[in-house]
Amino acid sequence: MFLVTCEHGGNQIPAAYADLFCGWQARLCSHRGYDIGALVMARALAAALQAPLVASTVSRLLIDLNRSLSSPQAWSDATRGLSLARRQSIVACHYTPYRQRVTEIVAAAVVNGQRVIHLSSHSFTPILDGEIRHADVGLLYDPARPGEVQAAARWKSAFAEQAPELRLRRNYPYQGKNDGLTSAMRRHFPAGQYVGIEIELNQAFVLAQPRCWQKLRTTVVTTLQAALC
Repeated sequence: MFLVTCEHGGNQIPAAYADLFCGWQARLCSHRGYDIGALVMARALAAALQAPLVASTVSRLLIDLNRSLSSPQAWSDATRGLSLARRQSIVACHYTPYRQRVTEIVAAAVVNGQRVIHLSSHSFTPILDGEIRHADVGLLYDPARPGEVQAAARWKSAFAEQAPELRLRRNYPYQGKNDGLTSAMRRHFPAGQYVGIEIELNQAFVLAQPRCWQKLRTTVVTTLQAALC
């Protein structure tokens, strides 16, 4: 079965924490606040695959659902200095329920003898810290997990056949084995039960003409169906 998630789907700040983000509007609306277009892509994937979707529209600047709580990146400059009690409240309200929901879905499928292919939808800014990212699509996975290697290779081949003009790179612009939700799930479920792939889309497509953005989403869906369904 397929599971689709989107950890950085929006830039909302709950009213209880609005005071922490005064003057942060520009950051909230940038790639630092959320993954632009990632939720739209996640919804398209979930609809096409008839898969459950777990998504958050709370900004990663409150707490980053794609980081371990031990990571300094889990918290932003607005929340890192909060009292322990207040940070624990954020974890209890936003982080833990999200992680538990994903784990429960995978666990239920595994109990029923199914292997789960987890697609985590993300996007990346075309330029970061002055460095141009040379990719249109990235597929992130753990090279030590054969099922993930094979899934990414098949998906890449489908892209090459259907959309050779697109620059698809594996484990770029990040490494799939780095700290993240898929890495956490790998610690819970063996390779035969769980395949975790993060798909990263260049935000230049999201910000381009609507037709271009629609074409990319359609290509992601059709190549996935050709490769893994």
